[in-house]
Amino acid sequence: MMFRQVCITFGFLGCFFALSGCIYNDEPMPRITQDYMAEGKVVQLPIRTLPKIPVRVNENVPVSWFSPSWVEKRWTAIVIHHSGTENGSSSIFDKWHRLGRHWQGVGYDFVIGNGTDSGDGQVEVTFRWQQQTTGAHCGGTADNWANRDAVGICLVGDFDRTVPTGRQMQSLVKLVRFLQSRYGIPKSRIYGHRNVPGARETDCPGKNFNMANFKSML
Repeated sequence: MMFRQVCITFGFLGCFFALSGCIYNDEPMPRITQDYMAEGKVVQLPIRTLPKIPVRVNENVPVSWFSPSWVEKRWTAIVIHHSGTENGSSSIFDKWHRLGRHWQGVGYDFVIGNGTDSGDGQVEVTFRWQQQTTGAHCGGTADNWANRDAVGICLVGDFDRTVPTGRQMQSLVKLVRFLQSRYGIPKSRIYGHRNVPGARETDCPGKNFNMANFKSML
């Protein structure tokens, strides 16, 4: 019913926007094109004061991966996604999620590009990570434990049809190792979207993404 209302409200473009993000079993795969992007205003969420977590000065990672100390949360899990699309970027998903799904912006904490609309293996840090706000990567509901407590990482691509690029996997391993070290997250708390306890039925992050092999690289 909600999807039908989006179609009525936005017409073809509304339907197109509504299908962005992880593709569930009852949804077709969209093709992203820049021509369909519309301008929108990012909703800035309130900043919360949380306990400071000490920075490890020997971490060989980009500064942007460290969230501001005054808002940093103690994350307990990691969820891996694919976009379910051939192309995309953090900015494209941000516009889609705001206009089509009526979220406060891109649902993920990090987006790893595949060389289409952002660099191959480029790790894009989203506003959710910068502000340490609840994600929308598992169902879009704030009360979902995975949205609240797990870091959402999206790799651009449709891994039901193809596989992640080598550079995407290198970046994913480096990012997840950092998050594990930073927050004490064990391998048992690293999930593919389809394996998240309580998650809606989905193929995400795609049948060609081998979670066991990925964990062996950590």
